[in-house]
Amino acid sequence: MPSSKTLIRKVSDKMDHSGPRVIAEFGPGEGCHTREIAKRMRPDSHLMLFEIDTELCDHLRKQFANDPRISVHNDDCVKLPEVLSKKGLAHCDYVVSGIPFSILDKAKKREILDHTHTVLAPETHSAFIIYQVTNELRTRGHCDHFARAESEWCLRNVPPMFVTKFFKTHAQKPLNGHHKNGSGNGNGIIGTGAR
Repeated sequence: MPSSKTLIRKVSDKMDHSGPRVIAEFGPGEGCHTREIAKRMRPDSHLMLFEIDTELCDHLRKQFANDPRISVHNDDCVKLPEVLSKKGLAHCDYVVSGIPFSILDKAKKREILDHTHTVLAPETHSAFIIYQVTNELRTRGHCDHFARAESEWCLRNVPPMFVTKFFKTHAQKPLNGHHKNGSGNGNGIIGTGAR
């Protein structure tokens, strides 16, 4: 079932498009999240789609044939470092994933997460953004090599989903010594903090 408009917006809102961005999307399916990301991206940004279903890849290629910013790869998402290298790109600013991690074995989860962490840029905005039925990647410590995380519960989707953003690095500390977002700040974030 396609993601709701609310979920699509919440996922896309996790990205800052004020500058040129390099983005990868794992498991884009029919492209509902891809379309929203593409609307927000600058002309000098890049979006790489990794989809293992051949028919869906054909659909995505046709759908985005006229957008030179988007490339479709009928391959395992762990090939992202190779694709970046071939394109002459050093890092990703964001990696977005709808892959259902709960059905993957522990070794495959770790492989994907390790590759993702490696390719993320060292800047504080860089993040791995997932939307999942469960929040196990965070609650069970699978992503403990990321510096911090924040999760949001999206009820307006069938089924409801957690949207979790894993940051590669810690946020820069403001001059007053307080972070902008913390637990219980009323902004819909249900949990923040270091891993």
